[in-house]
Amino acid sequence: MTEEKYVLAIDEGTTSARAIIFNHSGQIVSVGQKEFEQIFPRAGWVEHDAVEIWESVREVIGQALSKASIN
Repeated sequence: MTEEKYVLAIDEGTTSARAIIFNHSGQIVSVGQKEFEQIFPRAGWVEHDAVEIWESVREVIGQALSKASIN
């Protein structure tokens, strides 16, 4: 019996973090996504809280793994 292999990709965008799990054939197995706050200190500027980004990445990885029923 061979063990199925997967790839987990992290997509860090301007407004949200996503984790996507693909199977060996390149098909999407599951996705986790979470938006995070954008901070606008001045017109034309945008900032993000690094801790919030890190926590959102950890959360979406957990979501994707849970939805895929793999660990």
